[in-house]
Amino acid sequence: MTQPSASLSLSAEKPKNIETQHEDMIHDAQLDFYGKRLATCSSDRTVKVFDVVNGTPSTTGETLVGHQGPVWQVAWAHPTFGPILASCSYDGKVIIWKDSNGAGGQGSAAQSHSNPYGGSGAYGAPPSSAGGWSKIKEHALHTASVNSIAWAPHELGSVLACASSDGNVSVLTFNNDGTWAVDIVSAHPVGCNAVSWAPATYPGSLISAQTSAAGPGAAQGQAGDEGGKLIKRFASAGCDNTVKIWQFNDEANRYVEVESLEGHTDWVRDVAFAPNIGLPKSYLASASQDRTVLIWTQDSPTSAWTKTALNPASTSAGAAAVAGTAASTGAAGAGGASNKFPDTVWRVSWSVSGNVLAVSGGDGKITLWKENLKGAWECVSEMDS
Repeated sequence: MTQPSASLSLSAEKPKNIETQHEDMIHDAQLDFYGKRLATCSSDRTVKVFDVVNGTPSTTGETLVGHQGPVWQVAWAHPTFGPILASCSYDGKVIIWKDSNGAGGQGSAAQSHSNPYGGSGAYGAPPSSAGGWSKIKEHALHTASVNSIAWAPHELGSVLACASSDGNVSVLTFNNDGTWAVDIVSAHPVGCNAVSWAPATYPGSLISAQTSAAGPGAAQGQAGDEGGKLIKRFASAGCDNTVKIWQFNDEANRYVEVESLEGHTDWVRDVAFAPNIGLPKSYLASASQDRTVLIWTQDSPTSAWTKTALNPASTSAGAAAVAGTAASTGAAGAGGASNKFPDTVWRVSWSVSGNVLAVSGGDGKITLWKENLKGAWECVSEMDS
């Protein structure tokens, strides 16, 4: 691990290697809400689930078999809905799995809520069990690879968004009568690579609540009118080099495009909304094949989105890579190299508090970024995978 480059440096334990027994490349790894379970997925067409003890996964995990192609992503549902895991694959399918053995060490919180998914084998899906895990839903409406999945904030209910190479985003909603509703959004005609849900609280609702509490004479703006309203909004990243934001319109009874953000010059590989507790400012990060990461900010729900590119030249590894790029491309190529990472940027992920962004790229490095008091983004930690 290299030396952190800023006064805002973050300390971390030494990374631990985990033997998953996958037989091919691993594409995703996700801890559950409590950090007690780790799910991984691979080109070997399987999903594996491990119990985590003292920060180290158990040596033997459970293998979930059901996909006929490489599995790209896994996503845990909020524990309100029980031990539920979703996976998506090149085979065009999304599978939702349920562990009938309970929360697997997650504590009693998950058990204290009624499980809306019922028993194993619900919805007519063929039972496919591994240990206590069974397949409760197989979503096969897409006609090409499903590249990304994301559960909506739990306040919105049991809702899963799925982004596919067929250009569509499908939104699965579990109904109280035990059925699933599906909304299809034609997001990016040439293919959709990633999807991310925005926080369910309306931007600025925290401030408006404090304003309303000040007295009946307090000013009521748009944020105040929407303060108690939950919003269904997600971002999609496409092969058309754009990021689009979609919001559910009650009158039209469907998701409509509210923003199209242009700034990348190649496929957008990932997109991630930052967590928000109702503050007016919204943050959205996007990663691209063009080797850049853009931070999109919106100061209020009615203001325009503005973009800021991360500068990897501020890191020790990034400075060396930029110098190498300048040397190989000459002076003409050096001008635009400062905002470019050494390789394709594949994933971006926010901390739970929403103030630290993790960036991973094709060069095998992970960098952590934080906004300083002057509004500039600084790399606060680097590590090699």
